[in-house]
Amino acid sequence: MSVVLAQLVHSGLIESTHSGYLILLGPDGSDLLTLGDVDAEMYPRSAIKSLQAAAMVRLGLVLNDEQLALVCASHGGTERHQEVALEILKSAGLSESDLQNTPDRPIDRKARVAWGTKPVTSLAANCSGKHAAMLATCVKNGWPIESYLEQSHPLQVAIKEELEKLAGESISFTSTDGCGAPLFMLSVIGLARAIRAITISTDPIHQDVMDAARAFPEMVGGTGRHNTEMMQQVPGLFMKDGAEAVNVCSLADGRTIVFKVSDGSLRAFRTIV
Repeated sequence: MSVVLAQLVHSGLIESTHSGYLILLGPDGSDLLTLGDVDAEMYPRSAIKSLQAAAMVRLGLVLNDEQLALVCASHGGTERHQEVALEILKSAGLSESDLQNTPDRPIDRKARVAWGTKPVTSLAANCSGKHAAMLATCVKNGWPIESYLEQSHPLQVAIKEELEKLAGESISFTSTDGCGAPLFMLSVIGLARAIRAITISTDPIHQDVMDAARAFPEMVGGTGRHNTEMMQQVPGLFMKDGAEAVNVCSLADGRTIVFKVSDGSLRAFRTIV
């Protein structure tokens, strides 16, 4: 069902192969390139954080652009990343202790070395921006914060509805992501439709989310991260990766690339993009 997306060739010998699924959509949404079965279902993981952010803004979440970019992020856990996550929490009268995402150390190399042997924390984990925003959205709507990660919570129901509307397909199954939030199964082409839709949307909410991510790419990833570097170098580009080798890219005119590498390795990302 998958096809070869990249190979490592050493002196004429194919030494390693990375297979997967890829779709490239044109500005009008037409299918310009399909590799593998793009109707195959997968977990988009953190590649959908911008869509989750849009749902939260629609529910009344009000943040500045730097903070909103962090909501879309799998950030490095640097000092600034953690400061911005705390800003989001404090804006709702909350603190780090309210976070329920899986604790971790920073994934930024320098920040991780500096962290040393200190205990893992939810604030340092790469999803803390999204979780801080989820909590702030609950406060805004008077919803319980203790259960904000449950699939039946009104916040998660609204996020699912936003995702389904943009993807043009129903969520067939919901699991749990590594950070503890609901994880929605989508087809590869459904994810591509969703990213293209939010990119070209005239909805001010969608525009605000995408503009924030493009304005603060260092918040979306961090120094040395592929998506950050690409957005810094290519005007109008939005790019976000996800665990287990999912990647989405779009340009303002609607051109969209989505791919999933079957072995979960990020090694071929730069070559594929």
